[in-house]
Amino acid sequence: MPLIIDLKPGEKLIINGAVLENASSNTKVRVLNDCSILRQKEILSDSDSVTPASRVYFALQCAYIFPTKRGEYLRMFNHYLDSYVEACPSAAPIKDEIGEAVAEGHYYKALKSTRHLLEHETKVLGSLQTVAVAEDAVAAQD
Repeated sequence: MPLIIDLKPGEKLIINGAVLENASSNTKVRVLNDCSILRQKEILSDSDSVTPASRVYFALQCAYIFPTKRGEYLRMFNHYLDSYVEACPSAAPIKDEIGEAVAEGHYYKALKSTRHLLEHETKVLGSLQTVAVAEDAVAAQD
């Protein structure tokens, strides 16, 4: 079943490691065979992977779009994911979901699951920030 992708002017996508940019008006692209595709909204740059969960996503993204270096990127991915779950054990079910998809070779599905890890990180960091603000307020009263 073909995949149809709508591209806005200037929008980019990666197909099998090649970066393509729509140079004109809205365009529809029909993909007829199996390939690695990421839309611009799904791409995370190296410079934007500054948190533990975003490093997991970036390494997995690279494993997906650069198959010749997949082993190298998967080692990085596993290291970052293991470190994340070691620091935050509540993410273990998400790790299992991601790991299952990777083990089956479903890297795009694993990337979608890694978005849950990014959401988890946002919630955890938000909770920590709330605790820190409360502690600061208590300390200010003393």
